[in-house]
Amino acid sequence: MSKYRSTPLYGGAITCDLPKHFADVSKLRQVPDNQEVWIDKDGFTSIIFEITERVGGPGSGPEIDGRAMTTHLEDMVGSDINTVKIWNTAETEFSRMQELKHPAYTLIATQTPNAGHSSDQSSAPDFTALTMTLLRLEEQDTDILITINVPHIRGEYDAEEVDLELGKQGKLIGDAVEIAARIWETFVIKDWGLFGESKNH
Repeated sequence: MSKYRSTPLYGGAITCDLPKHFADVSKLRQVPDNQEVWIDKDGFTSIIFEITERVGGPGSGPEIDGRAMTTHLEDMVGSDINTVKIWNTAETEFSRMQELKHPAYTLIATQTPNAGHSSDQSSAPDFTALTMTLLRLEEQDTDILITINVPHIRGEYDAEEVDLELGKQGKLIGDAVEIAARIWETFVIKDWGLFGESKNH
C-alpha cells in the first residue's frame, strides 16, 4: 500500500503526491495565500510550497539560477544566513513537466541555531536540515519554492547516523530527500491561471 496520496494544492491548480501522514496546516491556522504548508503528524518535519515573484535577470543558467537560489534562501532565513551551511546543490528534473523545459535546482542545507538564541533549550533543535527546490517559470515571472524543513531535536534522532561532512544523512534527512523526489516525479500544474493572478497581488 502506498504511503503517498495525490494531493491538490492551491485549490487543485497544482497536484503532487505527499505522504499520507502529513496534515494541511491551513486547517489549523492561517497560511498566506501564496503558500501551502503540510506538517508530519508523527514528527517535526514540514513541507512548504511557496509561489513567489521571480528574482534575478532574464534567462537561465547555473550562474543566474544559482544567484536566485541564494536570494531565496537569504529571504527565508533572514539575518540568520550566517548559521546556514549548504552541502549540496544539483539540477533537478520534474518528470511530468520535462517537455516544458523549466529549470529546477535543489539544495540541501543545515541551519544551526546560535548558542543561547533560544529561551527553551530543551525543545530547540540541535540543527534543522532543509531541502529547497526552486522551479523557475520564467514566462509566468514566477519562482516556485518547495522546502522541506527537518528539525533534529536531541533524543529524536541518532546523532551517530548524521555526518554530512562524510555524506551520512541519517534517517530524517533521507526521508526528506525521498519525499522531495516523489514531489519531483508527480508535480503537475493543472491551471496556469494561478500565476496570472499571482502577478496582480
